[in-house]
Amino acid sequence: MAQTTPETTLANGLAMPLIGLGVYRSSPEETVTAVSAALATGYRLIDTAAAYRNEAEVGKALRQSTVGRNEVFLVTKLWISDYGYDEALHGFDRSMKKLGVDGVDLYLMHQPMPNEWERTVAAWKAVGRLYEEGRTKAIGVSNFSSELLTDLIERTGIVPHVNQVELHPFFTQPDLRATHQKLGIATQAWSPIGGVMRYVTDNPDAAPSPLSHPVVTGLAAKHGKTAAQVILRWHLQHGFCAIPKSVNPKRIAENFAVFDFALTDAEMASIDALDTGVRSGPNPADIDTRKYPLRIED
Repeated sequence: MAQTTPETTLANGLAMPLIGLGVYRSSPEETVTAVSAALATGYRLIDTAAAYRNEAEVGKALRQSTVGRNEVFLVTKLWISDYGYDEALHGFDRSMKKLGVDGVDLYLMHQPMPNEWERTVAAWKAVGRLYEEGRTKAIGVSNFSSELLTDLIERTGIVPHVNQVELHPFFTQPDLRATHQKLGIATQAWSPIGGVMRYVTDNPDAAPSPLSHPVVTGLAAKHGKTAAQVILRWHLQHGFCAIPKSVNPKRIAENFAVFDFALTDAEMASIDALDTGVRSGPNPADIDTRKYPLRIED
């Protein structure tokens, strides 16, 4: 029997699983296999994006699975080339066509683009319309700072349900999390076990992966778990939604086997203390259509 995933309740009452599968940098062929393995294991949240160029393969895996569409919390994201009001509506329709679904459970704006803020605000208004029309059950943003969240809400009156951000033991974002708490925004962690440090980093001062830190490996040995399982348990106990990426069925299963142990308050605090305050992924303030000219094809 598949394990039931713990959930968090969004501000609108929607339940969102706290563990999901991310498919960033998964090739089309790998995506079908990974999503299929995740669903068979018990995962009920799948996170993709227009910019990942594997929405069609996620949709294929969903259709092939014996798990019903209504049992899966499906997330995708609007890419920056489709910011603007009409452009965002078109981008959503394109994603639904590729996924082969009528709507999603959570629709996110992929980046804030402070250098093209008017387009960002216009796109958020369009995303709000999609939510009002019931085409997505929840809406959110990704990589938004406290300041940009505040301005976005002041400009539109629409509060995101979720902000998906870089978050792992070496970059815990306590101030941003406090903003989320104040505004009723759920925290979703991309690169939850520090994968960004292995495959790309824009910051030469970024620390090595937390998977090899003695505090984490020591706790893994103590609990008879992997380092990744310890970190994912840390996310769960903080109430973060974590979306680890893997295309290895064995590792996908391992990443889900985190419900049969618990970290003590002292152990949680020891992981909290690893925070360096240093981002490893791209600085969202630097992202715009000039630096990232990728366009999504229909």
